[in-house]
Amino acid sequence: MSIRLSILGLLLEEDLHPYEIRVRMKERFLDHQGKFHIGSLYYAVEQLAKQKYIEVLETISSSNRPDKTVYRITDKGKDHFQKLLLDKIKVIEPVYHSMYIALVFADKGDQEKIASLLRERVKEAEHHVNIQYQIYCEHQGIVPRSVLHFMAGHYEHAMAELKWLKRLLVDTEAGRLGQIEFTPLLDDEE
Repeated sequence: MSIRLSILGLLLEEDLHPYEIRVRMKERFLDHQGKFHIGSLYYAVEQLAKQKYIEVLETISSSNRPDKTVYRITDKGKDHFQKLLLDKIKVIEPVYHSMYIALVFADKGDQEKIASLLRERVKEAEHHVNIQYQIYCEHQGIVPRSVLHFMAGHYEHAMAELKWLKRLLVDTEAGRLGQIEFTPLLDDEE
């Protein structure tokens, strides 16, 4: 569904051929955020055309390159886009983190090795925070506000991840992962 939403959304902005759609998706990081493989783009374009959500506008022929088929969205496609968009906004997905299952048993692991890995993760998270903030800043005044919300959300999630990793590192270095006695972890518990 995400790839179809992305294709239709991009075609709402302008008529494109599949390679241009692919480039726009990469520029906007849609291939990372949409949970789809960019390789499935051409199949999705074919399916959207078959279902009459998009149609061929023109085919550009060149003697030294393959033909380029430019598509545009149809009225039926615009309606389908609205449905996909609202369906996506309604979805509530549980938060999953690859470390969650490991944390259940982290008190039984080698604390020095865990701390060392967490130090690396903190550095990576700091870098990720900086990148997300830079992306947000670079796009101000260039993209619609809805896209800035997307970018700001990524930055804020990255900040939350960094804060969580730092707190976890402090407890690991202090040897508290196996501690049963309660001490507050969250800011609002103190």
